[in-house]
Amino acid sequence: MKVSVLIPTLNEEKSIGETMDQIPKDFADLEIVIIDGLSKDKTVEIAKNKGARVIKEKRRGYGRAYKTGFAKAKGDIIVTLDGDTTYPAEIIPDLVKMLEEEKLDFITCDRLSKLDKKAMNFTHRMGNWMLKFTMNVLFLKRLKDSQSGMWCFRKKILKKLNLTSDGMPLSEEIKIEAFRNKKIKSKEIPVEYRIRIGDIKLNTWGDGVKNEIFLFKKRLGLARKPKYQREEEKRNKKK
Repeated sequence: MKVSVLIPTLNEEKSIGETMDQIPKDFADLEIVIIDGLSKDKTVEIAKNKGARVIKEKRRGYGRAYKTGFAKAKGDIIVTLDGDTTYPAEIIPDLVKMLEEEKLDFITCDRLSKLDKKAMNFTHRMGNWMLKFTMNVLFLKRLKDSQSGMWCFRKKILKKLNLTSDGMPLSEEIKIEAFRNKKIKSKEIPVEYRIRIGDIKLNTWGDGVKNEIFLFKKRLGLARKPKYQREEEKRNKKK
């Protein structure tokens, strides 16, 4: 069994080394893949020195980074997390074990139930609550955290997911797609969420509004993949 751990980065030199150190290395045939958005600091150098495979992605966007990582991942199982030490990387073997033993296809990690309040200010907590509420109402779900970026899933399910967003909404979209599909066995589990190392890149109001609008577009069937992605998929089908 091969496992790919995907980490999107942009100027994470202060934290990427520690994040990688927290990942257990001996539980599976493991690769750590950094999808880097052209960092201007030493992120790439540090990641390579610690054994990561680095993919540079010129196209901006959280969702775009993950889509590139999904396509390049060699593992049968994919695990995702941020490069800022907020997620408990040490539990990755437990997530993979749970996926296998419970015959699951997709696991998402709930940050909010075990949240270190110093890790997220009041405004961010309220924004997360509002997005979670909107998603659950629109899609008739009971998820506790719609914005979590730590997932563990079988790569083969990606062909069943219609992932359209190149931005932050990919985080909520992948959950919507997985939990709505009756052929995908999904589960949400609580995990710790810690104080990040480095600067916060989230635009509280801007990203929040974009995510909220995306939920309505997704529900109304108006969310579409970017034009370049649709054209790429057409070309690949012709090959």
